[in-house]
Amino acid sequence: MKAPHFIPFKDDFHETELPTQLSYPFYYEPHPLALLAAGDLKSYLENQQDWTHNFGFEGQDKTTAIGKMFGVLVVRSSSGTLGYIAAFSGKLAESNKFQQFVPPVFDTLAEEGFYKQGEALNNETNAKLLECETNPDYLALIEERTRTFAEATTEIEGLKTLIRQGKKERKIIRKSLDEGATNRLEILENLRRESIKEQYTLKDVKSLFDQSLKNIDEKIGVHELIISALKEERKTRSSALQQQIFTQYSFLNARKESKSLGEIFSSASFATPPAGAGECAAPKLFHYAFTHNLQPLAMAEFWWGQSPKGEVRVHGQCYPACRGKCEPILGHMLTGLEVEANPMLVNPAEGKMLKIVFEDESIIIINKPAEFLSVPGKSIDDSVYSRIRDMYPEADGPLLVHRLDMSTSGILLVAKNREAHRKLQDQFIRRKVSKRYVALLNGIVEKDEGSIDLPLRVDLDDRPRQMVCNTYGKSARTNYSVIERVNGKTRVYFYPVTGRTHQLRVHSAHSLGLNCPIVGDDLYGLRAERLYLHAESLTFKHPKSGEMMTFQLDPEF
Repeated sequence: MKAPHFIPFKDDFHETELPTQLSYPFYYEPHPLALLAAGDLKSYLENQQDWTHNFGFEGQDKTTAIGKMFGVLVVRSSSGTLGYIAAFSGKLAESNKFQQFVPPVFDTLAEEGFYKQGEALNNETNAKLLECETNPDYLALIEERTRTFAEATTEIEGLKTLIRQGKKERKIIRKSLDEGATNRLEILENLRRESIKEQYTLKDVKSLFDQSLKNIDEKIGVHELIISALKEERKTRSSALQQQIFTQYSFLNARKESKSLGEIFSSASFATPPAGAGECAAPKLFHYAFTHNLQPLAMAEFWWGQSPKGEVRVHGQCYPACRGKCEPILGHMLTGLEVEANPMLVNPAEGKMLKIVFEDESIIIINKPAEFLSVPGKSIDDSVYSRIRDMYPEADGPLLVHRLDMSTSGILLVAKNREAHRKLQDQFIRRKVSKRYVALLNGIVEKDEGSIDLPLRVDLDDRPRQMVCNTYGKSARTNYSVIERVNGKTRVYFYPVTGRTHQLRVHSAHSLGLNCPIVGDDLYGLRAERLYLHAESLTFKHPKSGEMMTFQLDPEF
């Protein structure tokens, strides 16, 4: 089958050794051929005049900008020609069809497709719904009910005030009556009748307003019955359309086996596919390759344009495939290909030793190496916790008082018994512990000191990445001071006020933070031999003696 979107390489690739396995798509360094293809695509994006998209570049409206993830897949054709195919995530310039890019697996924008037809029916329902909700008679009834209810409330409250006042006045008259007065009984009877009359008047007024409101509600109900029916129709149609997509949106794998979106996600941790599943660049690339008998060799995905508000994405930088949407899909699609082993299943602490800096009957101070888990992970048990547990089998309690990210080195505090753990953790909870980190940042921080306050939550589509979110994020605050600026890099002290996951990494890299990622940050910056972040100093009160203790370990960078 002819592959019209296949782009052959020029002559400058011949000295590059071909990969023997496809990179593991969720954690990898792009192969030189993939970088060559990505460079070619970037050149096209910089110079093309075929379409217009607001990426947020100079001269474009940054408030409406939408950056985009692009991907390339180096492939070999059935005739042995090397080249690449390209794709983008989601839509580009409100379209799915471009000569330079492979088409989507399922084209939601195809006019003749069931999705567009279903969407048109939904749009008709939405138009009818809007017409009903903005009907002048309906709105007039809503306004009339509001006005009538307000009038009823005012009049009834006024009557109640008069009744209370009359009650007080009658009470005074009763008390002032002389027991021997000849007309006493007549006066008391008149007072009783006056009280009864006021109560009947209040009852009549309430009844009158209740009937008025009931009449209005009946008229409103006629309109709302139609509105409710239209909403239910829209809900039913949307659900049916979604299920049709889940059934017909199918992906090939290397063995030419097809699975629908619904089938793929039914065996995942969440049965319903997330919004946009299958629209990323990677599934588009592999599906096109398998459909057109192209052999996948290497891939790379890069961000182009302005970073999303809550995320850390750098223009032109390569990123792995997202996990939430792509991991289940690519798990099926890569079946039958030679793929590198998942490097995250390799124990990063293999061959590394834990150095004990201080120890007494209550606590242990450890110098944790970089790339060493604090607690066991999903697939790797080796960690500070498991090693301490083996070293001190008699120790009771949770042991670790706090944690460091796997990639962060430095001071880690361990409690040998439950009582010590309780007292130390209480200090952390009440923020009585002083912590200082040292980091080397890739870029120049202009201010000598300052504070960062950016709330964080997990990126549900790409765990374990964190993102800034003012709606659902938890408060995350960091103070910092600059130590030195050398060769385009800044060494800083961090004083975290809170302790959120990846807090220092995101606060460093995010555009609303320092906009300078930590050197070696493979999630929010560029990979290096290690993450240049070190827990340098820790001050706390000893859980038994009550003595204030400070430990400091200089970083090895």
